[in-house]
Amino acid sequence: MTQVMRTSLQNLAPAPSNWNREKPFSDAQISSAHFVGICGSGMKALAEMMSGLGWKVTGSDLQPSNPTLRAMQKQGLRVHVGHHDRFLPRDVDVLVYSPAVSPANPERCLATRLKIPQMSYSQMLGYLMQGRVGVAIAGTHGKSTTTAMTATVLADAQFSASAVIGAQLCGSGLSGWAGEDDLFVVESCEYQRSFLDLRPTYAAILGIEPDHFDYYRDFDETKAAFAEFARQLPQEGVLVIRGDCPASVAAAQCASAHVVSFSQQAGADWWATDQRCTAGGTWFRVFHQGDFFTEISLQIPGEHNLMNALAAVALSHYAGATSTQIRESLRDFSGICRRFERVGSWRGVTLVDDYAHHPTAVQATLDTARESFGRRRIWCVFQPHQVSRTQALMQQFAESFSSADEILIAPIFEARENPGHEAETAAGELTSRIAMHGPPARFCHSLDQIMATIEDETRPGDVLITMGAGDIDRVHHELTRRLQRRHSA
Repeated sequence: MTQVMRTSLQNLAPAPSNWNREKPFSDAQISSAHFVGICGSGMKALAEMMSGLGWKVTGSDLQPSNPTLRAMQKQGLRVHVGHHDRFLPRDVDVLVYSPAVSPANPERCLATRLKIPQMSYSQMLGYLMQGRVGVAIAGTHGKSTTTAMTATVLADAQFSASAVIGAQLCGSGLSGWAGEDDLFVVESCEYQRSFLDLRPTYAAILGIEPDHFDYYRDFDETKAAFAEFARQLPQEGVLVIRGDCPASVAAAQCASAHVVSFSQQAGADWWATDQRCTAGGTWFRVFHQGDFFTEISLQIPGEHNLMNALAAVALSHYAGATSTQIRESLRDFSGICRRFERVGSWRGVTLVDDYAHHPTAVQATLDTARESFGRRRIWCVFQPHQVSRTQALMQQFAESFSSADEILIAPIFEARENPGHEAETAAGELTSRIAMHGPPARFCHSLDQIMATIEDETRPGDVLITMGAGDIDRVHHELTRRLQRRHSA
């Protein structure tokens, strides 16, 4: 492992997107950071890591969830609700902002006047990666789970890697931490080409599909961004790609790094076979270059998680973990929050929460539910994420709910958009198209309507899955609140 060099951030000016600086970052000479939008999943993880480095971390967020706010405050992070220039410490070394925060934000405006350096989330990730051995996981689906698996394996293997994951680990609630070694495992996102701010040594592309329709004009632009990501790996690096994804294979042709493939099909460099379902999970064998490597037993179900684990096996191996360390760590891996997370039961109904917001992920989640729960009646409460995504993938969404029995469509979560009446129109069209393909579907205009339907029509033995990248998990909080109120009465 390389020795981390030291430098100063004092003269750093706000940097343009997709930048790269020659000098590595100094953990020793920087002691404080202020995060604007700190409760976002990636920002929270980065704040936790930097706090672990010994920095003083403060932040603000417009609408933090109460559980996230309490968890961060419990870790000793000072988090303000809302945005105001008085929240910015005058002596802070750097301001880090979420992609959703504009330059007009009052804290950013004051930082500009005070000449405090400002960096976006991905720019700070890239700066921290300099002087470290980066392991970056990219792709349309599975980034958070694969990043969490890889980081957990390397931590369990006593490499003391740092990590920034876009979701919380079940159990610990952590999504970021600082290690003593120079390995740095990060989830890297293609939105706004932010993953081009990173210079990893090891990377994975888990698959490429059309997405982020509010940024990329077409799929060719998306594929070009992934090709540039692949091109940035050093010649001595390793790029792990999904071998049965043509777009990933095409992007890898631009790489000068060593390219290896993973798949469930024989002939890939890393090959999973002999898959079988276990109680709540999956077991399979892994072959590398035609030779048996190890067997993996996962606590989390689904073929998509088998593929995530296979990518994590390859990345962990190249980063230095042994087959035994990988097998034992993944055996104990309990998953991440909001990824087929069983969150309890309510009046005999099993409750599951999931982040799926793309047709491929919706179908994978519901197929996994059918595999896990057999002939039990499956309710799906789906909150579409963004009008642009819903409209662009309307037919794919309509065909992705076939494994559910009853479907409730919530109003669209309008992240980064202001579509007006288009949102309700798109949600209504999605509801109609789903119903045309089989399972009954209804549009619910409000949380109260969703709750009334659940209370009136679900019965013991049913399974209720909430899905979406917005705030649809409020359904579970409301069920818990009503149950507590009933017991109190």
